[in-house]
This record gives sequence, C-alpha cells and structure tokens, in this order.
Amino acid sequence: MTISFDEFLKVDVRVGRITRAEPFPEARKPAFKLWVDFGPEIGEKRSSAQITRHYTPEGLIGRQVLAVVNFPPRQIGKVMSEVLVLGVPDEDGEVVLIGPGQEVPLGGRLY
Repeated sequence: MTISFDEFLKVDVRVGRITRAEPFPEARKPAFKLWVDFGPEIGEKRSSAQITRHYTPEGLIGRQVLAVVNFPPRQIGKVMSEVLVLGVPDEDGEVVLIGPGQEVPLGGRLY
C-alpha cells in the first residue's frame, strides 16, 4: 500500500523530552507511565510504553523521543495515553525508542 505525501503529513510526529517515568504495575504487559514535554506549543503529554527490557525509569528522564501527537487519547488501564511514543523492535521483538541523533528543540516536527 502506498500513501501520498499529503497523507503522511497528517501524522504529526514531534520530538519531546521525557520528564517523568514510573513503573505501571497495573498494565497487562510490563510497561512504564511516561510524561513527555513537547515544548510551549503542545505542552506535556502522558503516555504508556512497553519498554521495560531496555530502559529504567531513571534512565529515561531527559531522553528526547519521537511521538505521534495527533492520535485521539486512549485509556490504557488507569492511564489516559495522549501520545504514541515511537520505537522499533530489536531482534527479540522488544521496543527500542526512536529519537534524534543530537539535541533538537522540543516540539520539532518530523518531515
């Protein structure tokens, strides 16, 4: 399936910084609750992510990540997930987060 560039632009992918991360013991699969700051235009949003294999809550703080910010909020257990933090699977299917290769301004859009 192919999509047009205009269709691609409908997916709003922005860079944010994880400001807070906590275990999410109520989740069906091991996960963390995340708070991600996307800068003054979008602000801080919440998410949950099944990224416990490669990351610790302490190690996530300050990390820049890419996330889809224009999906509708979704209730995941007791957490209202407002953004989808992006990652790719490693050889075992465990998520590895995607982020910029160097520090960039918060809220920057992926094109």
